[in-house]
Parts: sequence; C-alpha cells; structure tokens
Amino acid sequence: MAKDSIKMIANNKKARFDFFIEDTFEAGIVLHGTEVKSLRMGKCSVKESFIRIEKGEVYIYGMHISPYEKGNIFNKDPLRIKKLLLHNYEINKIMGKVAQKGYTVVPLTVYLKGSLVKVEIGLARGKKLYDKRDDIAKKDQRREAEKDFKVKNLY
Repeated sequence: MAKDSIKMIANNKKARFDFFIEDTFEAGIVLHGTEVKSLRMGKCSVKESFIRIEKGEVYIYGMHISPYEKGNIFNKDPLRIKKLLLHNYEINKIMGKVAQKGYTVVPLTVYLKGSLVKVEIGLARGKKLYDKRDDIAKKDQRREAEKDFKVKNLY
C-alpha cells in the first residue's frame, strides 16, 4: 500500500452547499484505539459537526464515530469532543479570519492518508438563500447539458 494512498471515510456535502469555502486545511485528529478501528470500517459522520477554537487549540464537536463492535469496555463516547492537530501559524490564520464577521470553520471530509486519520477543515463564509438557488440552477443547467450531450452521442 502506497504511503500517500487516500481512502475517504466521511464527506460533508451540506457544508459545501451552505458555505463558500475560502481556504482548506489538513488536520490530524486525536483518537483512541477503538475509534481508529471503527473509522477504518467507515463508521463516521460529520454532518452535524462543527469546529471551535478555544485557548489556541482546535476542537471538533458533534463528530459521530460509532462504537467498535469488539471494543467492549474500551469504547469511548461516540460524540465526545476531539482535538484537532494543526500548526500554530495555521491556527493563528484561522483565528484571524474567524474574528471577522461572517467567517466560520467547518469540517469537510474525514479520510485515511496512509495509516493516519486526517480531517479536511474549511474556512467558510455563509451563503444567502439566493446564492443557494443560484447553485441549484447551475447544477440543473450542467445536468441538462450533459443529458443533451449524451443523447446526441447515441445517434
């Protein structure tokens, strides 16, 4: 297995729909043994999760990692707060942007990079309702164009 092989575990599609992603960062995550085993089986959800910066450290709240079936007493709380590992300059950059009005930090994807579990977090600005409608219209146009292209190629 290659060192840089990436296996997607969880994806937060709603974050890309609700926010403009301005910048992304790759963060490590502090986990316990049975959580890693559960993640390797793909049992993770970041749909309702969010990220906070407290006292210069970054934490992810609401990230659900299902308990490992064979973990018995070693299993941790599925919704416990997990610490993210970032460089200080990255944390300072994020804190500077979040201090501005309208910026937030959201988890985008959870994946395995080699043997390490990584979380891609995004510095995001909220979308208004008309921005979301615009995205839906563009997606529909693209789908229609692909459908027309496919029909033309059949004949």
